Amino acid sequence: MRRGPVVESRHRGHIVQVSADGRIEQGIGDPDVDVTLRSAVKPFALAALIESGAADDLRLSQPELAVMAASHTGEDMHVRTLQAVFRRAGLSQSLLACGAEGMPLDAATAARLARDGEAPGPIRHMCSGFHAASILLSRFAGWSLEDYDRPEHPSQERARDAVARAFGVATSSLRMAVDDCGLQTYIFPLADVARAFLFLADPQGTSDPARLPLAPALTRVRDAMLAAPEMVGGSGEVLDTRLMRARSGRIVAKGGAEGLRGIGLLAGARGEGSQPAGVAVRIEDGDGFARATRAVTVEAMVQLGVLGDRELRSLAAHHRPIARSPRGVPIAETVPGFVLAPISELFRAGSAA
Repeated sequence: MRRGPVVESRHRGHIVQVSADGRIEQGIGDPDVDVTLRSAVKPFALAALIESGAADDLRLSQPELAVMAASHTGEDMHVRTLQAVFRRAGLSQSLLACGAEGMPLDAATAARLARDGEAPGPIRHMCSGFHAASILLSRFAGWSLEDYDRPEHPSQERARDAVARAFGVATSSLRMAVDDCGLQTYIFPLADVARAFLFLADPQGTSDPARLPLAPALTRVRDAMLAAPEMVGGSGEVLDTRLMRARSGRIVAKGGAEGLRGIGLLAGARGEGSQPAGVAVRIEDGDGFARATRAVTVEAMVQLGVLGDRELRSLAAHHRPIARSPRGVPIAETVPGFVLAPISELFRAGSAA
């Protein structure tokens, strides 16, 4: 971050881009650094709901599926969408075990609720859709509902199985952690995150026989996210939503806490005739203000030929995030300062922001 004439702070990070066959092509930093997926796991775990038949049983629409893969901002459109699903399923939203602390993320919605004296409730939580998916899967399968969030619950076992297949590993080898919302997340090398998002971008393109059965479900998840990007994030300046709108039908993106983002590039995203690719970004310090992850992600898309001048203008607030004074005067700017290198140079030390 530049403030006045000095560089006030620096972020270090890692980026990796893989080709259509999963080979590392370029990046910066260490492609094998371990990361926790956090919310970036959601599109892959959601495949379990679709594979079970529960999504068809409830006739889930694309916006309804998208909000289940989301870290949404808790706006009324997200709440109405989830409430409609709960009503159709004959279930109470009080089953949600995600909590409501610090929610909703959308500032205007939070201010309105505070002004009206309305408590937000768990359905405003950014992970409420993801939790709803486990509840709906449990309802369909006849499993208990109140403890759906327990690691040993069958719904979580199904999610683990879907994640393992999406990442091309055995379920028994998964390294697990618990996200802040209470559901499980997983630990993988950054390059494997890029490969998983390649699979999300092009599910039918996999040559892995273990992954192929998951392709139809993951295709539905991808198409839902592409069709309703505002459900994946929100109506404001949410980078996942903005990226998918900037290159509609060409980018599928999902962030995770602590400075992680996965991006799947569909065929044609880097120009006519270009092949699918996967990208993963990780900022080492967790990027508490979410400045570096956004700036680095957009800059990486520029360097990869995904974003041109027109798209970049629509993403200017993310490419070079500006801090402003109480009067709105620009006082500091986050500037990405890296160059993606081919694999032969990938292990050279470098700063991603």
